[in-house]
Amino acid sequence: MTKADIVAKISERLGLEKGDVQATVESFMEEVKNSLETGDNVYLRGFGSFIVKTRAEKTGRNISKNTTIKIPAHNIPAFKPAKVFVESVKEKTEVTV
Repeated sequence: MTKADIVAKISERLGLEKGDVQATVESFMEEVKNSLETGDNVYLRGFGSFIVKTRAEKTGRNISKNTTIKIPAHNIPAFKPAKVFVESVKEKTEVTV
């Protein structure tokens, strides 16, 4: 599902203009991004949390040059789904192999 699909479904369900829904979705995503960039986590009850995780420094390898490099510690955005959300997905989706 793409952002356009989400906008279309919300617009259809609520009877709102696609442009208004798109502006709302864009604003939501921008606020989540801005919060994470400032180090604040975003908690959405029943859905999940957008959090900032810190990755430790590690040693990596450049296989083509056969050298080792140091990868510095850094922060990355992550999503942790709520238990209710995880259980819902487990119940309503088939396992595909």
